[in-house]
Amino acid sequence: MLSLKTLQSKKRWSNWAETAQGHFEEFFTPGNVDEVQTIVASAYKRKKRIRVIGASHSFSSIALPEEICMSLNEMRGLDAIDVEKGEATFWAGTYLYEIGPLLKEQGFALENMGDIQEQTIAGAVSTGTHGTGITLGSLSSQVVKWEWIDGTGAYHSHRRESTEDPLANSLHVSLGLLGILVRVTLKVLPLYSLKVTTFRATIEEGMTNWKKDLTLFRHLEWFWFPGTDLIQVKQMALIPPEPQKKWEKTKSTISKNVIENQAFYLLSEICRHNPKRTQWASQLSAKTIPNRVETGYGYELFATPRKVKFYESEIAIPIEQFLVCLEELKKGLEKNPFFVHFPIEIRFVKGEFGYLNPNYQQDSAFLAFHMYKGMPYEAYFRWIWNVMEKYNGRPHWGKMNNLTKESVKKNYPEWTTFLEKRETYDPTGLYLNKYFRALI
Repeated sequence: MLSLKTLQSKKRWSNWAETAQGHFEEFFTPGNVDEVQTIVASAYKRKKRIRVIGASHSFSSIALPEEICMSLNEMRGLDAIDVEKGEATFWAGTYLYEIGPLLKEQGFALENMGDIQEQTIAGAVSTGTHGTGITLGSLSSQVVKWEWIDGTGAYHSHRRESTEDPLANSLHVSLGLLGILVRVTLKVLPLYSLKVTTFRATIEEGMTNWKKDLTLFRHLEWFWFPGTDLIQVKQMALIPPEPQKKWEKTKSTISKNVIENQAFYLLSEICRHNPKRTQWASQLSAKTIPNRVETGYGYELFATPRKVKFYESEIAIPIEQFLVCLEELKKGLEKNPFFVHFPIEIRFVKGEFGYLNPNYQQDSAFLAFHMYKGMPYEAYFRWIWNVMEKYNGRPHWGKMNNLTKESVKKNYPEWTTFLEKRETYDPTGLYLNKYFRALI
């Protein structure tokens, strides 16, 4: 969690990976909707720009505050739940790791989550944060109602009417450009558990079985270690609700913290000081992939602790092009491994109707590329962006990307429609920072 005292005293912001940072003039932590409105109305009159920083877990500069920095840390928690409709309303500053336990007490759960749970719900739905599962969309797809403060300080509420609803499709992944989300209402499911099976396989085995696995399992995820032909396969199936057993949770926590974080940190430091050791480190990591079976509530198992800092770029491609794209990446990394030892994370997501979703109107494979913080990533990411462009790749907004005015227009057919909605609710560009001014 961010240190609010440090933000207040130093007036300096940085994201988690320290890929974006800068100073701002004013800092606010409103405790209710009225306070948000007052702050925005004042900024509107004074012609000051605002960005809400969420948990600052985006790798791009989308949250970078320049004049006014706002945190919704004081606006957290479950506000209301409609048992009959299966809907839960959360304050926008609620962290994802808080949501699972809150819903469990009411007998409900989120439909899906990503593998990091440090984000706020507002930040997650505003950037299209997603998990994996070809029948499931992002967190944004679970939202049925948005409540927000526009660029003049006015309050708005909108309920999703249909997949043809232009305002809902603009709010779906809004990037904070239509206003400050203060509450979101999500469709929730009766409480459930997952059986998670993790094992090592060759990439050839994965490519042979992936279509079958997509239909057999509710969730499917790969971690492919560059320079090797090995992947970690993670299959998740729905089971009746039961908590994770204490001994199993202890064993899993030790494994994930000691092996997947502390040991991996030491490997990463070796690679940073001697990049020629990256292939050795990647091979060692691949060969030590655990065979593991875990069961527990979904929110206990979706997320994995990520304590080793890295740079990340993630791109969605149409699922029909997944195999041929993977083959090109495989051949390219065999020729030039780019001194990378972090695994490539591969997930599969159902197409959505949000105008700015990378998986807009197409079932997609998301490929996330990582480089250890402190190691040169530029050449690796440039190569990735060039390869993925051939397959109509759409970068994740919250990850490092090479988006330009031209590529945004090309990648997002309803970009103009989104901009019209943005201008309606933020006519003076109060929510635009340098990153967005370059694109709009």
